[in-house]
Amino acid sequence: MDVLVERVAGLDVSKGDVKACVRGPISQGSRRYRDEVRTFSTMTRSLLLLSDWLAEQDVQLVVMEATADYWKPVFYLLEERFEVWLVNARDIKRVPGRKTDVSDARWIAQVAQHGLVSPSFVPPPRIRRLRDLTRQRTSLVRERSRALNRLEKVLEDAGIKTSLVLTKTLSMSSRAMIEALIAGERDPVVLADLAVGKARSKITDLREALTGRFEDHHAFLTSQALAHIDSVDAQIAAFDQRIDAETAPLRRQHDLLVTIPGVSTRLAQVMIAETGADMTRFSTAAALASWSGVAPGNNQSAGRSYSGATTHGNIWLKGALGDAAAAAARTKGTYLNAHYRRLIRRMGKKRALVAVMHKIVIATWHMLTNDTDYQDLGPSHWQQHPHQVKRRQQRLIAELSALGVDTSGLAPA
Repeated sequence: MDVLVERVAGLDVSKGDVKACVRGPISQGSRRYRDEVRTFSTMTRSLLLLSDWLAEQDVQLVVMEATADYWKPVFYLLEERFEVWLVNARDIKRVPGRKTDVSDARWIAQVAQHGLVSPSFVPPPRIRRLRDLTRQRTSLVRERSRALNRLEKVLEDAGIKTSLVLTKTLSMSSRAMIEALIAGERDPVVLADLAVGKARSKITDLREALTGRFEDHHAFLTSQALAHIDSVDAQIAAFDQRIDAETAPLRRQHDLLVTIPGVSTRLAQVMIAETGADMTRFSTAAALASWSGVAPGNNQSAGRSYSGATTHGNIWLKGALGDAAAAAARTKGTYLNAHYRRLIRRMGKKRALVAVMHKIVIATWHMLTNDTDYQDLGPSHWQQHPHQVKRRQQRLIAELSALGVDTSGLAPA
């Protein structure tokens, strides 16, 4: 096979050490190659020695596979001096047997030298910082949901059924009632009278819901749950403030994305953090959809097509797209809502949502590439398509014929 890179380094990275294999010609102009392998610690001082050794070897390309988060300190240090590729472990998987860290490093160097792998998308430092913030914020939001579920279980154990009457477990009214229960108040009449706003119209039902067996044990568990939720809320607020500051230079991209139905400010920030808002890294809109994990997969063999399930893709972006698609499916009078309603009848809810996610990704690529706002096609766009108009005419003519109407003078336009 042709050699595309003369001197390449393959790194097998683990938590404690790095096996580095430099592959290059035996002598200038020679077509015979040799491997030199060394082991370095993942401590920063040892990684600096690795960087110096690679420079002494005139390495042109450094390639490593993605292994948990262990690749990050190595990649970030070496990218300042070398062209570094992070490749998917799936793309360089070897035949089972005789596998060691050293042989993996040699194999990585060999396949990279012949151009058999392609680099994964690693965003620049500014986007990496934003990614860390948005991903941590997403984890905190999920933790808050889990904490609310734990609080609900405690209330259920005590026979408090406010969630059947009020829409939120911790609305202003329910929060006041829970705090009163913790303080020692047990009279359902007094507790129900703490309702405010629209909840005042449900006082009779609230009295029934607040009649339970709330004890000191439940008061302790509930107070701890509220304290944890308040702590998480404070952390989320701090992350929101920091994320807003980090996305300020990308305000134009953010303003474009929020014009898409279902895309909120927070979801737009996640989309920017995961894609980098730089669409030049994705050759086409289809490439972005495939990388995101919302495009149908290709699985053919011997002329037969098998499962076309979507790939894993970027799980953080995929989660944000799922939230955006669910919100867009509930909007009224939009193309995305009409698209969802049209597909749900034959695909089901989950597949229809994935189709909406795909539409949002495609729109995102075009909007950020062309620097243009989202232009909704309208709920009747699909029905007005010439192909669909002709199919509908044919179907209606067939129905009239089945009813005995003479349709000989009718023909689709």
